[in-house]
Amino acid sequence: MFSIIGILVVFGAIVGGFLMEKGPLLVLVQPAELVIIGGAAIGTVLVGNPLHILKKLLGGVLGAFGGSKFTQKRYLDTLKMLYDLFNLARRNGLAAIESDIEDPGKSKVFTAYPAIIKDHHVRDFICDTLRTASAGTVDPFDIDQMMELDMEVHHHSINQPVAALSTMADSLPGLGIVAAVLGVVITMGALGGPPEEIGHHVAAALVGTFLGILMCYGLLGPIAANMSKTADDEHAYYHVLRVSMMAFIKGLAPILAIEVGRRAVPGHVRPSFQELEKLCRSKGVAASAAA
Repeated sequence: MFSIIGILVVFGAIVGGFLMEKGPLLVLVQPAELVIIGGAAIGTVLVGNPLHILKKLLGGVLGAFGGSKFTQKRYLDTLKMLYDLFNLARRNGLAAIESDIEDPGKSKVFTAYPAIIKDHHVRDFICDTLRTASAGTVDPFDIDQMMELDMEVHHHSINQPVAALSTMADSLPGLGIVAAVLGVVITMGALGGPPEEIGHHVAAALVGTFLGILMCYGLLGPIAANMSKTADDEHAYYHVLRVSMMAFIKGLAPILAIEVGRRAVPGHVRPSFQELEKLCRSKGVAASAAA
């Protein structure tokens, strides 16, 4: 939502200032310049990136116009779900949650939190880690290293579309110059004609440079920055999962293990100790599953 407001502010300020100076607005409408700049920019992205990155790029751009999914409620639900799993394992051993981690779609614990189970990366990260821990033959340090490696691979993957969009944004000023040079070529061919025609061609050429710079610094650059921050938020979320599970695997009680996770939650969405304790002490999925 704020991304949309920000873009409207950018374009509103530019157009408003131009109109305040009695500038003719229609002169900025140059479809040919947009075709040159936009088409060339899209082409560079297609040349430089495989299909799976292009799909993530499209999803990331669309996601930049929505709110972050890593809200305080998401963290509370996640920590409560981990608490339910840890409680089951604490009471009856890690074998008690084997059916949950082998088939999360049929697990009473996982299905109580649909937003989490739909995220297959998060689901697999939790299940694969607890499955490895339940084997009983892997040292906790090695499990921690596995999680760190998994997080690095995932973080690299979600940053690839960010890099692709940033590269596209960086190319726009140069492509704007290309459009301007083509406009100058057309202008040179019109020398000797009516002054109004020459002026129109010069204006079109300058608009090409303007559009390239505006699209870079006023549109695609900020969207890429937004996507980068979303990637950082997701990495922070995985860090909470990692430290919570490691605390439990090392032997801490479930309530203490998720308290470790709560301390790792970014400050602007971190729930209070009382909020989390009240939620966990309420009758939840673990109690009904144990029964």
